[in-house]
Amino acid sequence: MVECESPSDDAMAVNRQVEQIADRWGHMAKITRKKAKGFGDHMLLEMQLPGKKKTGQWLALGHTDTVWPMGTLKTMPWREAEGRLWGPGVYDMKGGVAFFLHAMEALRELDVPVGRKVVLQLNSEEEVGSPSSRALTEAQARKSAGVLVLEPGTGPEGKLKTARKGVGGFAVTVTGRAAHAGVDFTNGANAIVELARQIEKIAGFTDLGIGLTVNPGVIRGGSRSNVVPAEASVDVDIRIARLKDAGPLEKKFRGLRVVDPRCSMVVTGGLNRPPMERTKAIGAWYEQARKLAAAMGVTLEESSTGGGSDGNFTAALGVPTLDGLGAVGEGAHAVNESLFLNRIADRTALLAGLIAG
Repeated sequence: MVECESPSDDAMAVNRQVEQIADRWGHMAKITRKKAKGFGDHMLLEMQLPGKKKTGQWLALGHTDTVWPMGTLKTMPWREAEGRLWGPGVYDMKGGVAFFLHAMEALRELDVPVGRKVVLQLNSEEEVGSPSSRALTEAQARKSAGVLVLEPGTGPEGKLKTARKGVGGFAVTVTGRAAHAGVDFTNGANAIVELARQIEKIAGFTDLGIGLTVNPGVIRGGSRSNVVPAEASVDVDIRIARLKDAGPLEKKFRGLRVVDPRCSMVVTGGLNRPPMERTKAIGAWYEQARKLAAAMGVTLEESSTGGGSDGNFTAALGVPTLDGLGAVGEGAHAVNESLFLNRIADRTALLAGLIAG
């Protein structure tokens, strides 16, 4: 899977990954492919598992895309070394997908009855915000008693994720008036200066006490130093721990007003992924996972994270969601991406136990 490179923005490459999975696992799953405009196909694998009577559904969520461009294998080849597996996407999240499929294969081989239908959904564009798969994810979640998310665990301990921040972004564009900076300075309205004033306000929206962060991350503006700039913009990342904070934060962005009346301003954007807030149901499912791990001699802890996943969407619907069940390792989106070999067995067994239980 790692050697089948699958960057989000290359639909053909992602579809090769989809086909590889279908070829390898089609004998034990009913597979449906969903077209996605501009992206590779999403796929649904309805696992064919033991047990005659099945009531309801479990949903497992993963993705086939990675952040790595085609050709990364030349500098980050798949390899086994130093007690790890290395390569682009091995940790985020081809490892987790492989673990789940092998867990389901184990349930078949051991003839362990499963009381619910089990569907594995693999999205093709999670790394770019799931613009086309969100509706499919939510539709499947509404049919499900619970959702298992195959994203990597937190830290070298592989902590499960029982809470995630909501993620979004705003773009603020200021339009001023161009002029020659030496000959006609006073006739210009400097969009960069106006934007700087707005960025100071925007940064002040951060409230660490409630887990709300606002990060002006990318700025653009100007053409030459001798021209009063007519346009400038900033891209802002937002993270919220509680859904109830989204509305007030958006109101603050929409309420921004220019200081220089000669300038105008446009604000676009909003929340993309709602927060995954820890509920009693999520806590109960984590406790079940903790006990299963303890029976294998593994200490399993929980965590919250500022990053988002497709589990944000399912948890926001009120469907119990347990995240971070994939690989244990480090280096997501980094050149040291790798997973620990000695955590493959217990992670795979945990997934099998949760489904069987």
